[in-house]
Amino acid sequence: MKLFKAEIVHYNGAFYRDYGILVESDTIKAVEPVSNLQAQYKDQIDEIIEWKDQVIVSGTVNVHNHSFQSLLRGIAADRPFLEWRDESLYKFSKGMTLEDIYHGALFAFAEMMKRGVTTVCDFFYLHNFGTESDEAVIQAAKDVGIRLVLARTMYDWEGAPKGYVETIDEAVTHTRDLFYKYKEDDMVNIVPAPHSLHAATPKMIIAGHSLAKELGTKFHIHVAEEPFEVEECRLAHNGMTVIEYLDSIEVVDEHMMIVHGVYLKEEEIKLLGAKGASLAYCPSSNMFLADGITNIPAMMEAGVTIGLGSDGACSNNRISVFEEMRMVSILQKASTCNAMCVNYHQSFDMGTVNGGKILDLPIGEIKEGKKADFVSIDLNDFSMQPMNEQLEQMLPNIVYSMEPTAIKHVVVNGDFTVSHGRLAKQKEEDVIKGVKDTMSRFYQ
Repeated sequence: MKLFKAEIVHYNGAFYRDYGILVESDTIKAVEPVSNLQAQYKDQIDEIIEWKDQVIVSGTVNVHNHSFQSLLRGIAADRPFLEWRDESLYKFSKGMTLEDIYHGALFAFAEMMKRGVTTVCDFFYLHNFGTESDEAVIQAAKDVGIRLVLARTMYDWEGAPKGYVETIDEAVTHTRDLFYKYKEDDMVNIVPAPHSLHAATPKMIIAGHSLAKELGTKFHIHVAEEPFEVEECRLAHNGMTVIEYLDSIEVVDEHMMIVHGVYLKEEEIKLLGAKGASLAYCPSSNMFLADGITNIPAMMEAGVTIGLGSDGACSNNRISVFEEMRMVSILQKASTCNAMCVNYHQSFDMGTVNGGKILDLPIGEIKEGKKADFVSIDLNDFSMQPMNEQLEQMLPNIVYSMEPTAIKHVVVNGDFTVSHGRLAKQKEEDVIKGVKDTMSRFYQ
């Protein structure tokens, strides 16, 4: 077993000095004072890892990302949503090779890993090469060492690039086959993801929901990100709102995880809470694309479980859940003019333990029986100071001021993935070379 010890450990919602984390294989076995662990498990500890002047917190959980979009960062920036979509996503993604898909995912996962993300849900819809495209993303995750939930997108809108589109039978079969292929792999999980009401037909959405029930998973779906989606639904379905219509086709329940949920009425939010649905909230992306502001206080009041996502790197343009913790809190304060509407404890939980709940994984907190996914933060980094003896500033500093330079080590499934601020499983220059090779081909 490995004993990880640092000056401070975050455990059960508080910070403790001189605590250690005992890891057996890929799982946290005990969290106690170091002296207790060394006495109780003296003959079973094979390695002691000590991080001086550091605090250990849970790894963050990115509940919504599009890895291929990291290759499109900075393209068609500052454009209206549909123009941005057409000039970045649709223009370039249709020509991506399997190698490009792999390099994009490797780049995305490596960057977020260095920023403390230990689990990512990748909402992936480039089906140009069938399930080979999905396998490229999965391989990239394995090569970086990140825990992956692949939200395999079910997309049948004929206005999209051809490579996005599958029939209902194809989408269900491919998603089901991948689920069972990786069912015993702790590091890879597959969930169905009918894209949205504007990119998936009602029959496709119903099929995705049915598959989630069959497999015992969530299904992920973009909901009410833009006003045009709400208007399209109203015109097509006798004036119904988006959630009203989705509920009428019986897909609003505990299996549903909506993404964005910007343009929802109070009654829709209450229905989501009553039915046990959850939300992937991407505040930076919503700001960058001028989507609007999701009503997070109402979501919390309704009992909707909220996790944080970066969304794709061409609509953020950073990939850090610590960054999204800051953004959810300050954006909601600005929107409501209420300084207490989302506090730093709530935003931290959204980026950690809530993500584990939403993705149905034993992650997101340093606790006995949870996966050994955690991050060490340098207490001497400028962004983590000042700090009093009572540690009153610790969590506010992590949420509101911490910079990526403070993240020193990342452990996933008990293994180092970042060491002293550098990737442990990949050469960073190789990751960048893959990106440069793809970009040079894009602009030949």
